[in-house]
Formats: sequence, structure tokens, C-alpha cells
Amino acid sequence: MGITVQDISNLRNMTGAGMMDCKNALIDANGDIDKAIEILREKGIAKAAKKEGRIAAEGFIESYVHGGGLYASLIEINTETDFAAKNAELREFAHNLAMQVVASRPICVNIADVPQDKIEQEKNIYRTQLLNEGKPENMVDRIVEGKISKYYEEVVLMEQVYIRDPEGNKKVKDVLTDFIAKIGEKITIRRFVLLTMGEGLEKRNDNFAEEVAAQANMKK
Repeated sequence: MGITVQDISNLRNMTGAGMMDCKNALIDANGDIDKAIEILREKGIAKAAKKEGRIAAEGFIESYVHGGGLYASLIEINTETDFAAKNAELREFAHNLAMQVVASRPICVNIADVPQDKIEQEKNIYRTQLLNEGKPENMVDRIVEGKISKYYEEVVLMEQVYIRDPEGNKKVKDVLTDFIAKIGEKITIRRFVLLTMGEGLEKRNDNFAEEVAAQANMKK
């Protein structure tokens, strides 16, 4: 199919890539915009990296409530402009992330946010397990590092597989990078909070039979 200057310009606005890169991507993708964006993803990542120094002071807070109010989450998304904050797709992405917080229960947004004492605790557990399994000491540290990487994929939101990715290949950070490339602004996931009904409250642990007996004795 024919590729127009407008097609190239639209792709450039969506990804931030150069005109020739966009033209070549569209040629390779036979004019398919979505496929061209995928081809330009690496260039999109490069453009996204250049936006890291910008200030993202606008944004919004998205929420998700589950189980009739038993679980809820709030997540803050920051953007450079109010216009980007109103983007419907970005809003849907944020809602899905709030849902992911409830479903996957991460402990922080980025790897850098994981407490160092928690990392050392996990390493010690893995190391002890491996030595008990008879693994050679000269291999243990390398295996432990691999296990820590897997640990990050479980507890760090940006490292988790995105809950709405049908193929299960894209991490949250990959989807976020795609949005940065498409919208052309710095976008950050600043923080989240997970709420569980009754968490932290001291609950009664009375035995039901003992409670009935106690009530019966009171009536005597």
C-alpha cells in the first residue's frame, strides 16, 4: 500500500522517532501503524530515555476496589501535561495497574525501592537452601543472583508481567515505555497503596463453644 507523508508524520508524532526511521518502519510494516510502532520500539525506548530529565508534575490518582470492598488500591500516575493525564488509554492503563496491585501485591514500584535488608534476607534464605541441597559453594552466589532477579519480578510492580498482556511477555515497564513513546511525554508511576479490610486490627480469637459456655454460666 502507498505510504503518505501524513502517515510518516503521524508515526513520528506517536513515537518520537526520526522521519526516515518512521518511513522505513512503515515500509517494513506494509503501512500498518501498529506494526510500525513495534518495529520502532527500540527507537521509542531511546526517545523515552531522553525524557527522563523532564518534570512530570501533572497526573492523576486511579483506584480499584475488589471483593465488595475487602481490598482496594490507589495508584498515582504523573505526566508532564494535564492533556496527557486525560488520555483515555493512559487512564485505562492506570486502572489496570491498580487492579494488578490488588491481584499481584507488589511491595514497591521500582527495584531501587526494595529495602536493602529485605534483599539481604532473601539472599540468605536462598543461599541456605542451595547449600542444604548440596550445591557447590562456587556456584551458589551466581544462582542466588538469578533467584533475586526472579524475586524482583514477583514483588516489584515495574518488573511484573503486565496483567493485561495476552501473551504474558510484556512487563509493566515495557508497557509504560510504549505509552511514553506514543504520547511523547515523560510518564511515571510514582507510588501506590494497597488496602486490606481489617488489616492491623486485633481480632478476637475466642473459641465459640467456650463463649457459649461463658454466657450460660453468666445466666446462672
